[in-house]
Amino acid sequence: MPGMPAPRLVDRRPEIAAEELVAELVPPPRFADVRFDTYVPNPDEPSQAAAVVAAQAFAQRVGVVRRRGLLNRVFSKPLPEPAPGLYLDGGFGVGKTHLLASLWHAVPFEAKAYGTFVEITNLVGALGFPEAVRRLSTQKLLAIDEFELDDPGDTTLVTRLLTELTDAGVYVATTSNTLPDKLGEGRFAAQDFIREIRTLSERFTVVRVDGPDYRHRGLPDAPDPPTDAQIDQRAAAIPGATVDDFDELCAHLAKLHPSRYGKLVAGLPAVFIKGLHAVPNQDVGLRMVALADRLYDRAVPVAVSGESLSMLYTDEMLRGGYRKKYLRSISRLTALARDAGFQR
Repeated sequence: MPGMPAPRLVDRRPEIAAEELVAELVPPPRFADVRFDTYVPNPDEPSQAAAVVAAQAFAQRVGVVRRRGLLNRVFSKPLPEPAPGLYLDGGFGVGKTHLLASLWHAVPFEAKAYGTFVEITNLVGALGFPEAVRRLSTQKLLAIDEFELDDPGDTTLVTRLLTELTDAGVYVATTSNTLPDKLGEGRFAAQDFIREIRTLSERFTVVRVDGPDYRHRGLPDAPDPPTDAQIDQRAAAIPGATVDDFDELCAHLAKLHPSRYGKLVAGLPAVFIKGLHAVPNQDVGLRMVALADRLYDRAVPVAVSGESLSMLYTDEMLRGGYRKKYLRSISRLTALARDAGFQR
């Protein structure tokens, strides 16, 4: 109705039952229809075409019924098997998530799961470790996007989880901005967990995906931030679009587990944020990274007033251990800002 205030994200308090967490382990809307043949490798980056071939081969391996027991009875010695994991490593914006989702779609089984790293760790927390292992062990493939080890607890948990799953015959494919033997570097005392990290890295074949950020290849920069009045006017013309104050939104995100951020923005036609400025600390910064990822996954246009998106993280943060996460966040938010339609 005319004159009614716009809805706000801070008024949304999504709850996710454990069963929902399991049922929703599928690629998000942006990647629901991607396939290997819709991935366009950069001709100047041969590693991208090679990554397509490697991911296709891995999908074929998962799709073949394993006959190790029979073959090992035929041959006198056990047959060596390739690593049960595929690790797509590279910078942000090179299409790793596209490849991961394409791999998931290519596996011809219903028993397959796809989730972000935070969604998988939250699933373990919600179900308990034994039940999470029991449920995930029934899958042929577990695809994990944005694999990172940001604290010692995650290192121990994920090492145990993936060890048990791969021992049970589950194939694991993942994307990351960090090589497996460098996980946790710059974030916590990774040297104290080197055994766990090495154990984890031995489970994967690493495939490098190089190249510039495709989201901005040949495109203009994001538009300058609109004014508050322009945001109000645009939001009023988009039924269901939300308008929030940046500081209030940051405070609200602190009350929600990041695994709920997807449901927080699900189904929204656009998100508008007023008064953007540099985040005050790493905790807020990482929450904004998670929110940006979920907005991007769901292709929700975003427009902000205040400072430009390039100022969201401080120079100190961009030099630290989470640098790649912050740059990915800016890249994705900038792409969504173009979608919002404000022109320079």
